[in-house]
Amino acid sequence: MRDTATLLIDCPDRKLSRTGSRKGLVERLFAEHRRALQTFFYRRIRTKSDAPDLAQEVYVRMLRVNDIDAIRNPERYLYTVASNLVKEYAVLDRWQARGVDLDEASIQHRLGELPTIDGQLDVTQRVARLRTVLAQLSPKCRAAVILQYRHGLSYQEIGERLDVSPHMVKKYLAQGLAHCRRRMARME
Repeated sequence: MRDTATLLIDCPDRKLSRTGSRKGLVERLFAEHRRALQTFFYRRIRTKSDAPDLAQEVYVRMLRVNDIDAIRNPERYLYTVASNLVKEYAVLDRWQARGVDLDEASIQHRLGELPTIDGQLDVTQRVARLRTVLAQLSPKCRAAVILQYRHGLSYQEIGERLDVSPHMVKKYLAQGLAHCRRRMARME
C-alpha cells in the first residue's frame, strides 16, 4: 500500500480525498513526527525546554505553505523547515547572549535574510560535502572551525582548548574558511 506522500506525487487529483485537506496532511505529518521533531530539536538547541515550542512552530510554518502540492517529499520538507528553524534559533540565542535588542528593526531584517528552503540543496548532500572538505584541513584548523561554528566558542576559548593563542585561532579560521569556500564551490 502506498502512503499519502507518494499519492501527492503520483495522484494529485486524489490528494484531497485521501488526506482531507492541506491541514489534514500537515496534521498527519505532525502526529507522525512530533516526537521525532522534538528529539531533533532537543539534540540541537541549548535550552531543551524550547524543543516542544519549536516543533509546534514547524507545524505552523507548514500550514503557511501556499502550494502544498509542490512538495514532493513532505517528510524531508518538514525536516528542512526544522533545520532552518534551528539556524534561526541559534541566531536568536547568540543575539540574546550578547544582550542585543531582538525587536530592533535591523536585527529583524538580518533574521529575515536566513536561507529559504526553496531551491536549497539537499541538506544531506551539503553535510557530506562539508565533511569531506573539513577532513582535508589540518587537525587544529579543523578543530578551530568546528569549535567556532558548531559550538560557538570565542577565539580565547578555542585557543585554550587547542593550546594556541587567539591570534593563531584567527589564522586557523581564516585558512579553514578559505579552504572550505574554494572546495565547496568546486564541488557544486
